Amino acid sequence: MLKVSLISLGCAKNLVDSEIMVGHLQRAGMAVVPDAERADVVIVNTCSFIDSSKEESIGHILQVHQDRGLRKRRREQKLIVAGCMSQRFSKDLSGELSDEVDAFIGLDQVTQVAPIIEQLYEKERGKKEAPANFVNGRSTYIPDYDTPRFRLTPAHFAYIKIAEGCNHPCTFCIIPQIRGRHRSRTVESVVAEARQLVREGVREINLISQDTTFFGMDTWEERPNPRTPVDSRRGTALTTLLRELNAIEGDFWIRLLYTHPAHWSDELIQTIAECPKVARYIDIPLQHISEPMLERMQRETSGAHIRDLIRRIRAGIPGIAIRTTFIVGFPGETEADVDVLCDFIRETRFERLGVFRYSQEEGTRAAKMEQQIPAKTKESRWHRTMALQKEIAASVSSSFVGRRLRVLVEEPGVARGEADAPDIDGRVYVPRTLPVGQFAEVEITGYRDYDLLALPPGELPVAYKTAKQAQ
Repeated sequence: MLKVSLISLGCAKNLVDSEIMVGHLQRAGMAVVPDAERADVVIVNTCSFIDSSKEESIGHILQVHQDRGLRKRRREQKLIVAGCMSQRFSKDLSGELSDEVDAFIGLDQVTQVAPIIEQLYEKERGKKEAPANFVNGRSTYIPDYDTPRFRLTPAHFAYIKIAEGCNHPCTFCIIPQIRGRHRSRTVESVVAEARQLVREGVREINLISQDTTFFGMDTWEERPNPRTPVDSRRGTALTTLLRELNAIEGDFWIRLLYTHPAHWSDELIQTIAECPKVARYIDIPLQHISEPMLERMQRETSGAHIRDLIRRIRAGIPGIAIRTTFIVGFPGETEADVDVLCDFIRETRFERLGVFRYSQEEGTRAAKMEQQIPAKTKESRWHRTMALQKEIAASVSSSFVGRRLRVLVEEPGVARGEADAPDIDGRVYVPRTLPVGQFAEVEITGYRDYDLLALPPGELPVAYKTAKQAQ
């Protein structure tokens, strides 16, 4: 029996691809092992969204090759490179990593990983032969509810990829060239997968894609102008999916990630407000607020649209926590643009916020723009915006003290609230006695920057109760 070890890098969308590969390997009778040193085949599922992710991917590839050399398994153990970097750079990497890699597979080959491995073993390559390259054009694959898959997340939460690809023209982003055009699954397919996950005991379903709010819209006969309000009467939309998921029996959260501001609508806001299982949390990457930057980024939204959208979301969904991300150091960004961004952050007081330093990605239009920003300036602007958000986060966290929250216990002593997505947001520290993978009611007793401290109401110390009553 062949033993395979898989190293998964990058985002949750990449993790789902890894889970699909593991599912197909197991169906083919291959054993998946955690330790690369015990494996006959090592697969590195790579990311190439920005320079740092490419460097991390290359580092893992070279480390695996070095390790198998030290164990004198250079000819025995196979090394396969999969994922976004393989899809994007397979032709270049075939030459640059010809001594290290045995095969490159693309995004559409995740279901073919087992026969590809068997093919590698059927005919041993000569040392000077180029790596086998199975990448085949722009990606068109999308998983279905019955796709073999082995979840790599903890038992209590899972990701569902509801669509693949992206149609947006953002000048800084390479994803449409890697993942192809947007293509949605059917509502029936996603609901069937979610229903099975709930039966398995999953307490949190995280909906992911490159653009979650565009779900279903690619199937409309008349595609809407991105600048016009969404009208789901044209066909299936995210609102349809959310209501169907909310109707599934069981006690679980539905979390909405990766929403683009161009496709939000009053109908979507109302749907979230009316669906109690949809977490009061949204992830909506805005990237900037300065008009010149939004135009140069080709974000298809104006600053006025964004401000109005945030106002409508908060008015329409009481208690909502909004997570966003911004990019600083984009070509042509001025100190005035950063001032506008900081003023917006200060005024809006996002519950969750991250900032990226612009990465000049080969193949994007922004990479060819004039007025590229020096790395030192990017770093300074990143520190400025993150320092501002740290102050806001402390204030937001302090507002939770004395409130009761429903949390999902992640591991002994650590939980997450509705405002915290897996791996990217804060934590709620709780007693280690609370059962892992279950919901619990706690009262917030303190905070540390982005994290909260909590106890079950029955375990609150007398001094804390007395102080609270005195307030």
